[in-house]
Amino acid sequence: MRTSILAVAFSVMAALGVIVAQPAQAAVACSVTYTKTWDNGGAFGANVTINNLGDPLNPWTLRFTWPGNQQVGQGWNGTWTQSGQNVTVTAPAYAPVLSTGASVTVGFNGTYSGANNAPTSYSINGVTCGGPGTPSPTPTPTSSTGWNPPANLVNPLNQVWSHVESTYGNLYGFRNYGWDQVMANRGYVNYCVRWDSPASVTAAQRDAIHAALQRQFKKWMDVMAGHNAWPYTDVPVRVVGWAVRDRAQLQWTDNSVDVYVGDIRENAPQCAPPCGRFFNQGGTYPNCPGGVARHYDMSLWLTAGMGGGAGGDWGQRMGSEYFMNNINASNMHILLHEIGHTFGLDDFYDWTPTGVGGFLMKAGSASQITEFDAWMLRDFWRHVKNRYGL
Repeated sequence: MRTSILAVAFSVMAALGVIVAQPAQAAVACSVTYTKTWDNGGAFGANVTINNLGDPLNPWTLRFTWPGNQQVGQGWNGTWTQSGQNVTVTAPAYAPVLSTGASVTVGFNGTYSGANNAPTSYSINGVTCGGPGTPSPTPTPTSSTGWNPPANLVNPLNQVWSHVESTYGNLYGFRNYGWDQVMANRGYVNYCVRWDSPASVTAAQRDAIHAALQRQFKKWMDVMAGHNAWPYTDVPVRVVGWAVRDRAQLQWTDNSVDVYVGDIRENAPQCAPPCGRFFNQGGTYPNCPGGVARHYDMSLWLTAGMGGGAGGDWGQRMGSEYFMNNINASNMHILLHEIGHTFGLDDFYDWTPTGVGGFLMKAGSASQITEFDAWMLRDFWRHVKNRYGL
């Protein structure tokens, strides 16, 4: 149920490359986009999105060369190695296949001195597919298209917004929707995982959890791409921390994420409040050990034995068993539903808009984002985008 404007709810549930064919078993065709996500003048983070336009790849390997002295310090969603200026990223063991039409985003944090220019070419499985890499810390609107929903959805969308205006206590004054988080970061979000379970987690499981979260979040962001002055074609998701009761549960020793141990709140491990946007909505993190770069906007709270889910501006919560059992599913309907709440979408326990049937935000009636869900999200953006001067 939605108990406040935070929409806490429970449910049952750019650098485009050159296409080149490889005269081997698989025809490789690809595009690559490099996006710098943060830069403090000596350290930085970036994401590299690989789009497979050719035959399925199993496995895939990305290679590129730095134009300067950049050094990758930690990476995710793949195995990162660097020799001199040459960087290699190999597919993770838990997700070696990149299907035709699919994309994967790998990311890293690194250091540099002097210039910090993007790589100028990329290859996948030995085949060049990169043009000049273009960092995009300040994307511009991809479309100025206005409000144009299908005619059959105009009335139900108006009903939904009227209901929202009559039931949300601080609808227009609230400043921590998912929209606010993405815009404050200029196009990305950071997560911290609250591992509320006695189970151990391997490095491979950790990376698989990160990848699953990224895939599901992307489904909602893809709904917005190119629509009504939404300024981002891609919203990278980084997991920057884990909270756990016992450090021994986390079976890795690398420093790819910050680890928080023993801070128990709501009877669950809590990521450091000084690093959390929920606790620091002014957007500064003076007491976060890792600074702004290691802040987290939301928590992915995975609780052993929990049925259903909850979601709001603070993040999403669901059963750890549900998440792990569905980690490779195309649609994790509980997580998708709760991310919808993060962006302000309401529940529909006691009513249904006229002329629409099952949809994701009506819990239990759909297992994926439907056309109506997509237009509800766009409608919410339509009503709040003016706060960002759009």
